[in-house]
Amino acid sequence: MASDTAWPAIGWEAHPWRSTLPPELVSRRLRERHSGLYHAAVVPPIATADVALPSAVLALADEASVEIARYDVEVGAGMAPFGALLLRSESASSSQIENLTSGARAIALAELDDGSRSNAARIVANVRAMEAAIDLADRLSADAVLAMHAALMAHDQEHSPGRWRDEQVWIGGTNVGPHEAAFVPPHHARVRAAIDDLMTFVHRDDVPALVHAALAHAQFETIHPFTDGNGRTGRALIHAMLRASGLTRNVTVPVSAGLLTDTDGYFAALTAFRDGDPVPIVGAMAEAALIAVGNGRQLTADLDAARDRWGARIRARRDSAVWRLADLLVRQPVIDAAMAQSELGTTSANTHAAIRQLEEAGVITEFSGRRRGRYWQAPEILTALDDFAARAGRRGRPAR
Repeated sequence: MASDTAWPAIGWEAHPWRSTLPPELVSRRLRERHSGLYHAAVVPPIATADVALPSAVLALADEASVEIARYDVEVGAGMAPFGALLLRSESASSSQIENLTSGARAIALAELDDGSRSNAARIVANVRAMEAAIDLADRLSADAVLAMHAALMAHDQEHSPGRWRDEQVWIGGTNVGPHEAAFVPPHHARVRAAIDDLMTFVHRDDVPALVHAALAHAQFETIHPFTDGNGRTGRALIHAMLRASGLTRNVTVPVSAGLLTDTDGYFAALTAFRDGDPVPIVGAMAEAALIAVGNGRQLTADLDAARDRWGARIRARRDSAVWRLADLLVRQPVIDAAMAQSELGTTSANTHAAIRQLEEAGVITEFSGRRRGRYWQAPEILTALDDFAARAGRRGRPAR
């Protein structure tokens, strides 16, 4: 669908460049290729831009919005732990777009703070950023975006968590300079003004919710206000806006899992947006939402089925610590005794008794092989989560 409406395209401005890399690390030929002026984007203001889209893409966005709202109600009326799992699944999918991948068990282990600095730990940081985005949905501002980034990059101090960038960045090319980059975002001196304009756009009330979130996300990615973590922070912003609009009230619909099915299309849509065509990014977001809802429904069904199987095997009163531990396992499928005791609020003896009952019922298995500091997993929940991730990335391609 091509756009026949005017949307402001980015401009370009020249800046001088001098590489800061030591001469011994860069060949003379490469240094010559990355010397002299380069061109950085000039992001147009969109605070009052006319949002006029073809009826076909508006209809698609409306269809996706209806499905998002319906799914939000479906999950919200069910078991509370599903919301936490969907949040983690969305965070994992958003990270996978940046080539940060990890299995469900590794992510759950990282959430127990085992000291890992693996991809799983970075995905857990993305969960924290998503949580911050949801918490700040009713007061979105430049400071809220900084809070999301601070949560995301807490363990990456070299990328200035919670601070706007104060250097030029670029996408693609080499680390020597921006001259051969696929895209050069605006000069850092322009970042704050562009973000302020974006926040004014975010607070408009005359744009349909999903369209609004898609356009704001694309503008954020074009500004690229951080040295790292822009994509994940920008996708957290989507969820903050969907929550602020009331389109979602209970869960984080895994839109990034939908985007994973066609990452090339997603990046092409961002390029089209920068060229003045907003239709592809709105279409990509709507299609991703529809795919995500379908994938999310399958995950919910798989989790429901696992719970039904447990019901046939667990011999305990429904209000017992055993069942409360089973409920915990749906949102935290890897546990240790300390975490289980803290969550259940029971004695150590009662906690270990509940763990033993779930082991005997085949609900959990111990996998660390330790005498102390043991870990248990709920294999059926982990399988459901890994299946969800596999469906999300089935048609995906490595992201740049």
